[in-house]
Amino acid sequence: MRKASLLLASAASLILSFSAKAQDAVADFYRGKTVTIVVGSTAGGGYDLYGRLVARFIGKYIPGNPNVVVQNMPGASGNTSASWVASIGAKDGTVIGAPQAGSLVDQLVSQNAAQIKHDARVFNYVGSANSEVFTCLVRSDSPIRSFDDVFTKEVILGSSGGTTRDMPMALKNILGAKIKFVHGYAGTREVGMAIESGEVQGLCGMGWTSIQSQRPDWFEKKIVRVLVQESTVGDAELNKEKVPLSVSYTQDPEKRQMLELLYSQGIFTRPYFMAREVPKERVDAARAAFVKALADPQALEEAQRQKLVIGTIDGASLQAMVKKIYDIPAPVIAKLKAALEGE
Repeated sequence: MRKASLLLASAASLILSFSAKAQDAVADFYRGKTVTIVVGSTAGGGYDLYGRLVARFIGKYIPGNPNVVVQNMPGASGNTSASWVASIGAKDGTVIGAPQAGSLVDQLVSQNAAQIKHDARVFNYVGSANSEVFTCLVRSDSPIRSFDDVFTKEVILGSSGGTTRDMPMALKNILGAKIKFVHGYAGTREVGMAIESGEVQGLCGMGWTSIQSQRPDWFEKKIVRVLVQESTVGDAELNKEKVPLSVSYTQDPEKRQMLELLYSQGIFTRPYFMAREVPKERVDAARAAFVKALADPQALEEAQRQKLVIGTIDGASLQAMVKKIYDIPAPVIAKLKAALEGE
């Protein structure tokens, strides 16, 4: 018994010693270096705001306290940045990707899946900064007064790709909504400007908290109205206001499963990852630092000022979520992909 206790104590001592040495090695590596967070969208949008918040605080908790900067790399709905991190960016732990959530599932459902140069299954996930309920909204002076109207009247929506394309495309091709698209906007900020100018009537596939943080005047001045929630559960505030869920507009189990797969992106709306080649101890350090950064009182205070909702998902949990998505039956994935392909 005493021998067993001594062995356990010795093992625990070795583990602690190894952990301390690993921590020291990580600190030695990061000391004096710069970590770049590559945001897969334009400056000023929701992904950018969260990315800059993370950048301001994560270096405080990474051993060695590296400097952290943000680089915007918009394009292909976040896939340009994700592929860059996977193929070109440094593989030593000094690059963290912050793409749009859709880039984690586009190789399954995107019409351009063959052109995607990364495999979302093999990234080392650092975590996600929040979850979102995606919404569809229109100008208040639009003839579209409720979501029921989109089945009889055409609505013109702006799209910057990603969820702002795929989610309304699903409403059109799965549920039968009458939607006309204006594509090609650089980001949701630009779509917002188009809504304000009357160039388009509305926008779908943007997170509720992001809209509130970026365009609070829209609701104060009643410039827009929310038509529907592209979600399986909805936001508490919008549920209270009786804004319907899009999934409630079908009784077909397979159609509902297709929408649920698409809306899974809302669970990990602000994902962060490192390339697959990054050493495990540096990934572990980044994961721990990410959670601590978003729990930092100053970070939370700053997030509140910017109306950014923090709902942290740790890296290991996000890794498991992505794996679960890729385990969805192929026939369901194929039908969703087909629904997202055509106008």
